[in-house]
Amino acid sequence: MPFRAAYREGGGQDLATPDSHPLYDPIPHMTDVLLVIFAKEPVPGQVKTRLCPPLGPAAAAALYRCFVEDVLEEMCRLSELDVALAYTPPEALAFFRRLVPPRVRLTPQSGGDLGERLTHACQDALAAGYRAVLVRNSDSPDLPGELIRQAAESLSRGQVQAVLGPAPDGGYYLVGLSVPPRDLFQDIPWSTCTVLAKTRERFKERGLSLKLLPPWADIDSFNDLKRFLENAPATGGPGARSREKARRLLASL
Repeated sequence: MPFRAAYREGGGQDLATPDSHPLYDPIPHMTDVLLVIFAKEPVPGQVKTRLCPPLGPAAAAALYRCFVEDVLEEMCRLSELDVALAYTPPEALAFFRRLVPPRVRLTPQSGGDLGERLTHACQDALAAGYRAVLVRNSDSPDLPGELIRQAAESLSRGQVQAVLGPAPDGGYYLVGLSVPPRDLFQDIPWSTCTVLAKTRERFKERGLSLKLLPPWADIDSFNDLKRFLENAPATGGPGARSREKARRLLASL
């Protein structure tokens, strides 16, 4: 479903409607690069299930909401990027309208598996006239905006055509493109330790120049959560809300 900006009162801007088309109804761009945050509605039992146990479903969902809020806060500091949030399920629009800041555009994720959803997000942004698009996760609440800025600059200045942010589990926390995705994300073994390697192979087959960002961990398991707290800065920094919530939840176990 193509991106479309529909201004309204309250939180973010609705970007997608069934009858919109980026060639006819383009987003009013503020910048040349669109950052898309993939996020789920924090419904108990449907998010962060690998944290359960020891956390309960409601606690895991509350923690994930903090992840999304921290991600939004840090990404909205990047004035050189337009920011969108692609949400799932489609019925979650009302929830995310209340959550996101006014500058964040809202659009439902479109497609079946993650590959299809990444393809739609990238091709719609580029078709809407952006020079480059970045898609990041919502599982790394402490990811610094500086890494996103580096990726955006590399793409917008034409230094590379693709960017990947590796995660220690073999996946990636960010992908960026300045060229149409076509079949780049087809038949990737999602949720395996070979996602990054297979994606890099696909980029190489297409002849795309690639920049690898420094690795950054996401939080899927309880061990990930403990490492997140162990590596926390003394004060402040991205992810502060999530760290405080995690400490309170662990103290209550």
